[in-house]
Amino acid sequence: MSRAVPVTVAILLGIGGIGNGLFMLVSPTDWYFAVPGVTTTGPFNQHFVRDIGLIFLLVAIAMLVGVARPATRVVSWTAAALWLVGHALFHFWEVAAGICGAGALVRDFPAVTLPAILASALALWAWREAPREGLRPRSMERAGAA
Repeated sequence: MSRAVPVTVAILLGIGGIGNGLFMLVSPTDWYFAVPGVTTTGPFNQHFVRDIGLIFLLVAIAMLVGVARPATRVVSWTAAALWLVGHALFHFWEVAAGICGAGALVRDFPAVTLPAILASALALWAWREAPREGLRPRSMERAGAA
């Protein structure tokens, strides 16, 4: 796969995460009412929305740092993917526990599950490419030499 594709996907995830995170931080009430399905998850909690907004900003920064500094891709894209996958799995758990109907998974797919899948693919790509590009984290290089 061309390097341009993963880098472009990471840029798009980064921009989307910054937009969402800033929206959550600057106008949590508007975010709560604007995003489909959020109002069905419980009452508005400004603190909680802003907490998650910070997480989205950090995930976005991790994506963009990986774009700007290829040597950090394995770590930054993996960290971002772990949170996004955990978030998506939590949504699946809500359906399995009967908190939400299965339709929530379809509704949430573009904003929850798809970013988790894309970030996971990016992290796997970064892990695969790191040895070829000499970009493996130093701790892995030491472990491989042992």
